[in-house]
Amino acid sequence: MNQPMWQPSAERVAQANLTAFIGMVRERYGADVPDYAALHRWSLAEPERFWTALWSYCGVIGDTAGDTVVVDKERMPGAKWFPGARLNFAENLLRRRDDTTALVFWGEDRVKTKVSYAGLYAQVSRLAQALGDAGVRTGDRVGGYLPNVPAAVVAMLATTSLGAIWSSCSPDFGVQGVLDRFGQIEPKVLIVADGYYYGGKTIDVMPRIRDVLAKLPTVEKTLIVPYLQAQPPIEEIPGAVLLDDFVAPYSAAEISFERLPFDHPLFIMYSSGTTGVPKCIVHGAGGTLLQHLKEHRLHTDLKPGDRLFYFTTCGWMMWNWLVSALASKATLLLYDGSPFAAGGRILFDYAQAERATVFGTSAKYLDAAAKLGLEPAKTHDLSAVKTILSTGSPLAPEGFDYVYGNIKSDVQLASISGGTDIIACFALGNPIGPVWRGELQCRGLGMAVDVFDEEGRPVRGDKGELVCTQPFPSMPVGFWNDADGAKYRAAYFERFPGVWCHGDYVELTAHDGLIIYGRSDAVLNPGGVRIGTAEIYRQVERLDEVVESLAIGQDWQHDVRVVLFVRLREGLVLDDALIERIRAQIRDNTTPRHVPARIVQVGDIPRTKSGKIVELAVRNVVHGRPVKNVEALANPEALELYRNRAELQS
Repeated sequence: MNQPMWQPSAERVAQANLTAFIGMVRERYGADVPDYAALHRWSLAEPERFWTALWSYCGVIGDTAGDTVVVDKERMPGAKWFPGARLNFAENLLRRRDDTTALVFWGEDRVKTKVSYAGLYAQVSRLAQALGDAGVRTGDRVGGYLPNVPAAVVAMLATTSLGAIWSSCSPDFGVQGVLDRFGQIEPKVLIVADGYYYGGKTIDVMPRIRDVLAKLPTVEKTLIVPYLQAQPPIEEIPGAVLLDDFVAPYSAAEISFERLPFDHPLFIMYSSGTTGVPKCIVHGAGGTLLQHLKEHRLHTDLKPGDRLFYFTTCGWMMWNWLVSALASKATLLLYDGSPFAAGGRILFDYAQAERATVFGTSAKYLDAAAKLGLEPAKTHDLSAVKTILSTGSPLAPEGFDYVYGNIKSDVQLASISGGTDIIACFALGNPIGPVWRGELQCRGLGMAVDVFDEEGRPVRGDKGELVCTQPFPSMPVGFWNDADGAKYRAAYFERFPGVWCHGDYVELTAHDGLIIYGRSDAVLNPGGVRIGTAEIYRQVERLDEVVESLAIGQDWQHDVRVVLFVRLREGLVLDDALIERIRAQIRDNTTPRHVPARIVQVGDIPRTKSGKIVELAVRNVVHGRPVKNVEALANPEALELYRNRAELQS
């Protein structure tokens, strides 16, 4: 494609936060940064100036305490950012206290509520006082086993206002999944909802809460958030108290925010856990805040009054990312439940009704919406939407076609990518630059993203490992229970010492954008040729018969052969004619190496709670190896569909 799919108007460029930031950098530092590419280069060449300018531009509340921005900036890991700074994360998110709406919430089509900024501050104040009087101190852990409801936002802010550490997972996790996470971090307080709605069904989690608490002896207080019913039967839960009763003795007052060092632990996040017990990744308050301010204000062009929607659960880092937008004085549009409620239209109904200006979702959702034949451009008023964000897995070029053809033609489509590991993005949107089909627009400011070959050499015009060659503020503080840092170093720095290796298989484009071909640990290797699984999915899922697919490399006769599993539309059966169509589609649009040796129909594709398909778990099942942590999966029963398949025995 020789033309971009979208270009910002001159007016949009002039009004962009990024344009104002470039102007500030040029004026303050005399830097020659006429455009985004030059600004990115400057942010890497002058990291101290860049991150200081960002702190200033975004009005971070806190004390930088001197001129030292980074110590040991050549060490990776080991660099220390803003070593003298003191701040509080929640204080930065609660800077607005007027009657503007802070939170809008839809629980499918059953529950709808709104909370103002003043109301949010008051709720946080009362809960923070109650938690403090209950003995929660700096460094204590508070766990949230919650749907994406306003109470989850309140609980996180109250926890972090005290300098305690917040960690959450969604209520679709089973008992073992919760224990695999919270059992490692030993929370003092657990905040839980009585259940949740999904696809029109009511799911009661009270029995699970009782089983979880039986194996979490560190929990001193359990707070129940009524969601399914006004008075859930808390007598079943030893020592439990309703959240409203817990805060009842307290009146809203000025919050005494605990200002702490830049690297003070803020969140504990979890790796997907599909290859073993999940890693507990500790993120610091300052790095998380700075990265999210950068990504919201400069890369997403978020302004006060914007209305930000992101489809996520409390078990995915995008929830943390979404909530941080309070620091940019935006209104958060929270949603919990199935994205396909109301005939698949509910997310677009929500965007229309609440005038969303930024609409965030996953590549899988956009693909599913296309398969369902949804055409929001014809059925909905999305005139307020200025930006559509997509993450979770690579967005295929056809996904770009669907957005511009069927959702909205004049919109910035930003496919973004990063991860739980950095609670941020390596590649994102550029609101003053063009959108090219199938490409992530740019590498993040301050992020020295590169592509390495197997020998650790930078490559251009070819695929390789996504790496980051310079430290950045949102690198993890460390892993929980990893005193010497050995697990942390092994996770990211073993492959290329001194360089962050992220585990994505990518390519830099001629437009200085990025194409992601999938996770590098799931890369197929037939005959020694590396193939990203996303390259296959992009072709297969263009066929109307195929709903979704999953590819693995099967060890076969001293080599590896490509096996493709397909889930077809309801009622369809994989026959020889369709197998040949699939193979032809792949062969004609990629290479003969990409063509699967075997194509097998399955009824379901296993995925994590955040919707990512799990090639490695399927590969283990096919090879008769154990899957170490099925609790991390949303549908673990699907793995049985891959065991001992006759089609793979010859």
